[in-house]
Amino acid sequence: MVGLAQGIPADSVQRALAEVFARPAFRWVEYHSVRSWLREKWHALRDWLASFEDSNPVLFNVMVVALVVLLVVLLVHMGYVIWRVTRRAPRPAGISLPGGAVGWDAADHARRADALAASGQWAEALGHKFLGLVLELDRLRVLTFHPSKTPAEYVGEVRLQPPGRESMADVVGRLYRHVFGAVPCDAETYRAFGDATRLVMQYAHSN
Repeated sequence: MVGLAQGIPADSVQRALAEVFARPAFRWVEYHSVRSWLREKWHALRDWLASFEDSNPVLFNVMVVALVVLLVVLLVHMGYVIWRVTRRAPRPAGISLPGGAVGWDAADHARRADALAASGQWAEALGHKFLGLVLELDRLRVLTFHPSKTPAEYVGEVRLQPPGRESMADVVGRLYRHVFGAVPCDAETYRAFGDATRLVMQYAHSN
């Protein structure tokens, strides 16, 4: 055996050893998976809690109660948010342009808005007031009206200087707050909404 080894060139032996020890089976590297890391951290946290409870049981109980209260508050808040999102908000008839409103112009919607406001139907009046504004802006080629568009889309589309776009955003914010957000609406709200739409028209005429 020694004779055979003596007859083999040293560089050949070195290459063979290098190839053998380069194989995966000889790579002695310790790999840590995410699962093992999480398990390690969980055990460390559990040990820390156990030692904390032994060293200061009163403070430990206070911490547990605080965490339970925090969890309850978070669950109640999540439930409230889900309820607000899924709650059906009143939708003005004019926003989706029902069949009876097809072909109406800005003046028609303005008259309809005033009639609804006179009868106390404030949210519906805001919807028609907004449609009258959009149709008038479409006539001035400041935006392009389409029944399928949402009010928020017009804010990004309206071709006005920054103050005009901000005024349009204010109008849409008021509309969403009272029509889709179910915030109470009254005569003063309707008057302020009309003032906001007239401000947008001023910017559109001076554009």
